[in-house]
Amino acid sequence: MATHADPSGSGTAGTPGTPRVLRAMNDRAALDLLVAHGTLTRTRLSELTGLSKPTASQLLRRLTEMGLVRARSKERGKPGPSAMLYEIEPKAAHVAALSADPHGVSAVVADIAGTVVGHARVEADSVAEDVRHRTAQLVKEAVDGALVQAGLGTEEPHTTVIGTPGAIDPRTGELRYAPHLPGWHSRTLRAELAEVLGTPVTIDNDVNLAAMAEQHEGAAQDHDNFALIWVDDGTGAAVVVNGTLLRGATGGAGEIGYMPLPGAPLAHGGPGTYAAADAGGGFQSLVSVPAVRGLAQGEPLADALAEPAVREEVARRLASGVASVVAVVDPELVVLSGAVPQAGGEPLRALVERELTGLALPRPLLRVSELDDDPILSGALLSALVQARDHVFDTT
Repeated sequence: MATHADPSGSGTAGTPGTPRVLRAMNDRAALDLLVAHGTLTRTRLSELTGLSKPTASQLLRRLTEMGLVRARSKERGKPGPSAMLYEIEPKAAHVAALSADPHGVSAVVADIAGTVVGHARVEADSVAEDVRHRTAQLVKEAVDGALVQAGLGTEEPHTTVIGTPGAIDPRTGELRYAPHLPGWHSRTLRAELAEVLGTPVTIDNDVNLAAMAEQHEGAAQDHDNFALIWVDDGTGAAVVVNGTLLRGATGGAGEIGYMPLPGAPLAHGGPGTYAAADAGGGFQSLVSVPAVRGLAQGEPLADALAEPAVREEVARRLASGVASVVAVVDPELVVLSGAVPQAGGEPLRALVERELTGLALPRPLLRVSELDDDPILSGALLSALVQARDHVFDTT
């Protein structure tokens, strides 16, 4: 809801700067409403913000002159009186979102309104091994490809967010818990990326970004306390407590792939020493895609989980990991995401729930993600849009 500011500044004498700050707050409230609704008439914007119609008109005129809003006529043939519609000017800024994996980088570019206008995929072997700053060049190729597809040529995105396995240690800037991403462990990687892209770069954990997408548009909507358990080629978790993502002292909160469990070999060594895809042991070695396929003598994942015996064993193993997370953080919801839960679907979810029944633990809701798009890319895009809008929509 907007703050009811009088643009003329009357009634605020003796409080330097207050009219401008209140005006900027109203601007941001209006811009957020336009993002949420797509288009609004002046009258509807006035109703939603509580501003008078003259003040709403001044606000829209100001935002249009600043290049943040554009006006268009209501489509002909639609009922109701003719009225001008206002919407976010999509060309005000663009953002880039990427998802990195051992095989390459996927990228999307979206306008500030959130519409994806370009995408690209670059395989890791497309950049020569001897190229200096190979990883930065790989990322640049992916972003440039998405920009070209969007018809944006050499325009630089306002903000870039990259989702990767592992986590950036806030103390050192080094990517940890991701030994299977060669070339991503330089402490100067973010600076190299910012240099080649010409834009601020955020590197975030892929599962944390998937949780952001789940909370915004998936199974965790309206939940402030939940855990997302990601089971794919790698395994991890994101924990949200009272609406805040838990990151940990080294950024490694949720790295449950290394979690010791009965039946799993222990993962020895520091986070930077693991070379095997299964982290050398722990929970990941029991439930990852290679582990599930191994239970079915190498059959494709969907075929493996179609076998009742394999599905029941995977459910038992998954339940052990879920129980450990629940015992520590007591979430109201657990979302299962990644290739294994998606392939197992409702039959696997029901078996995991059955395995948890009767344990001396809280009983959270248990759901399988229903997001159709790549949740990591979706979360990276949401994060990039939040950052870019905080800057672009600031009219102070």
